[in-house]
Amino acid sequence: MQHTDIPSRDSILSLATARDPLSVSIYLPTSPLPQESEASRIALRNQVDEAQRQLLAVGADKREVAAITEQIGDFIADRAFWTHLSNSLAIFVTPTSLKTYRLPNRLEAAVEVADRFYVKPLMRAATFPQTAYVLALAQNSVRLLEISADDVPHRITVDGMPENVADGAGLDPIAGRSPVGHQTGGRAGGGNTPAGRVQGAEGQKVRMAEYSRAIVRALRPLFNGLNVPLIIAGAEPLVSIFRSVATYPHLASQTITGNPEEIPDADLAASARLILDEIYAAQLAALRDNFADRHANGRASTDLSDVARAATFGAIETLFVDIDRSIPGRIDSESGAVTVAEEDNAVNYGVVDEILRRALLSGSQIFAVRAEDVPGGGAFAATLRFAA
Repeated sequence: MQHTDIPSRDSILSLATARDPLSVSIYLPTSPLPQESEASRIALRNQVDEAQRQLLAVGADKREVAAITEQIGDFIADRAFWTHLSNSLAIFVTPTSLKTYRLPNRLEAAVEVADRFYVKPLMRAATFPQTAYVLALAQNSVRLLEISADDVPHRITVDGMPENVADGAGLDPIAGRSPVGHQTGGRAGGGNTPAGRVQGAEGQKVRMAEYSRAIVRALRPLFNGLNVPLIIAGAEPLVSIFRSVATYPHLASQTITGNPEEIPDADLAASARLILDEIYAAQLAALRDNFADRHANGRASTDLSDVARAATFGAIETLFVDIDRSIPGRIDSESGAVTVAEEDNAVNYGVVDEILRRALLSGSQIFAVRAEDVPGGGAFAATLRFAA
C-alpha cells in the first residue's frame, strides 16, 4: 500500500516563496514495500553527504550545516515512517525546519542547495494527482468511492443518498407503489407523477430519472466547488439517464461499464486510474494544440529570456516545465534578465524553478510534465496572456 502526502498549490507556493540562505531540497525514489526501505535510507544518507559538501564548499557556517544534517539524521532514524512510503520522497530542510512529502510519481533523485527550495518536481503530483470520485450506480444500490494515489479506495457516506431506484423515486420498495396513494388511474393521491407513467419499461425510466435527480441533490453539497473528476460505473440505460440530469461540470465522459454491484472497490479504482490517464493525456494534447496556435500568433514562447521576462511581469497564462531538467543560474528580480551558470552549486538555483515560482505568484496554470510532453521539446514552454 502506498502512503502519500500530495501538497496543495498553496503548500507548494509557500515552499516556493520561502527564503533561507541554507535551503536544501532532496528528491529520493522510494518503494511502498517496507522490505525495500533500508535501501532508500542508505540512498538518502548519500544525498545528505552531497548537500553537506555543497554547503561547506561555499563557506556555510558549520553549526548550521550540522543542524541540517542532524535533522535529517533523526528523520532517517524514524523507522516507523520508512515502512509507510510511496514511489518518491521530497524533503525540504533548513537549519530550523524540515518538511517531507511522499509522492505517487516516480521522480529522479536530486539534491539542490540554494537560498530557496527546488519545487519543480513537486509540481508533478499537483499537476496529475490521480484523484477522482467513482459513483458506482445500479438500480438496487449506489455507492461513492474516493480514489487517490493510494491502493485502497475509500467509501464516502453521503447524507440524503437514496438507497435504490424505489427509494429515489419515493416508492414503496416492496410493492413498487407510491406511499401516499394506491390508485391505478389518474394521479396518485398527493403525488406529482401520473400513475399511468410509471408502468412498464417507460415507467421504469421515469423512476430512474427521479432516482438520478435524488442522487444529484445528495451529491451537490459534497461536490460544490470541487474540480475533481467524477467517473460513473454502471450499465445502460441508467448511466445515460444519470448523465442527462447531472450538473457537475467535471463528470468524466468515460464510463466503467458493467454491473458495479459485481465489481470490487479495488477493481473500480484500478479502472478509474486508467480513465484518469486518458483524461490527462487528452488534456495535454489539447494544451499542446493550443500552444501551437498561440505560437503562430505571437502568444507563446520557448525562449528562456522571453519566458523569464513574461514570468517576472505576470504575463504567463500556461507554463509547461520538464520535471527532470534543471538550468542553473539566476533571474533578475526587476527586469527578468537571465544569467545562466555553468555549474550547479549552492550559489545558483534553477532558473526554470524560479520561472515556475513567479508564474505561481501570478496565478498561471502550470503543468509539470515529462520531456516528451513539453511543447518544443525543451525544458519549458509558455503561452502568454498577451502578444510579446
